[in-house]
Amino acid sequence: MRFENFTRRQALAAIGIASLAVVAAAPAIAQQDWPARPIKLIVPFPPGGPTDTASRVVGQKLAERLKQPVVVENRAGASGTIAAQFVAKSAPDGYTLMMLATPTLLAPHLYKSAGYDVAKDFAPIASVYDLPIVVVVNPTVLPDVKTLPDLIAKAKAEKGQLNYTSSGPGSFGHLTMEMLKDLGGFDMQHIAYKGGTPAVTDLLGGQVPVMYADLVAALPHIQSGKLRAIAVGSPQRVVQLPDVKTVAEQGFKGFDAVSWGGLLAPAGTPKPVVDRVSAEVKQILADKDVQERLVKAGAAAAYGDPAQMALRIRTDFDKWGKVIRDKNVAVN
Repeated sequence: MRFENFTRRQALAAIGIASLAVVAAAPAIAQQDWPARPIKLIVPFPPGGPTDTASRVVGQKLAERLKQPVVVENRAGASGTIAAQFVAKSAPDGYTLMMLATPTLLAPHLYKSAGYDVAKDFAPIASVYDLPIVVVVNPTVLPDVKTLPDLIAKAKAEKGQLNYTSSGPGSFGHLTMEMLKDLGGFDMQHIAYKGGTPAVTDLLGGQVPVMYADLVAALPHIQSGKLRAIAVGSPQRVVQLPDVKTVAEQGFKGFDAVSWGGLLAPAGTPKPVVDRVSAEVKQILADKDVQERLVKAGAAAAYGDPAQMALRIRTDFDKWGKVIRDKNVAVN
């Protein structure tokens, strides 16, 4: 009887150990087989913009390398918070990714309830692109403003009456100009528009003479001569405007203001999956054809591994959050 009971206990224990082994092995098997079906890549903005373009370029190449479709899905609205909420609540299985962009990174500072925590709800995968921003003026309205010092001198002479615009309150152009105003000791009034297109339209019409714009929005008009670029916010000059000096070169050493984008996944996504996608993206961004396609979209390939992207997220979240608080920037 005792032997029988002991044997039964042994059998039950063996079954339990085997069950635990199966459960423990399941994630490993799932990771080894990944990807076994199409991957969804969420874009938090409408089709046609730089984030969408970069997502489609990288998504196409990623699909080729992973041998599975990468389906780009646009979920626009509220600076990307709608998309971010969706991704944060998605299964962390490697089949839902998102192209994070700076507006979505900073949205928790601007909205009372963005619905996600950038640091806790996502797993950084790879930085993908930089999106330079540029100070442009209407040369008909401001014919003598050809450099950033010229603009600052004009703004000081106007005693705060000179206006500038951006793609909207809380936009990266808005925040960057507000920071630059403090550094340069000058003032200009922000005229807020809802989107880059109406802002550029009125800039071209002369209603507002200055804009801190995404390069992708301003470049065609710079090339046509309708707008004049006087400074770029990135630490280095950009390939699209090699003759335009950086803000740092014009008296603001160390100035660094670059909008950017990168891939992330829901928090808890297996590390082997994150590392696999990151390694593939690194190879994709090293491709000359991909780099040229991004340049045509006004962006620049800029790979960063998961740790580098996580650091960039923390640094920019804190840096621009301080500007938002100091300037009492609010989104209507």
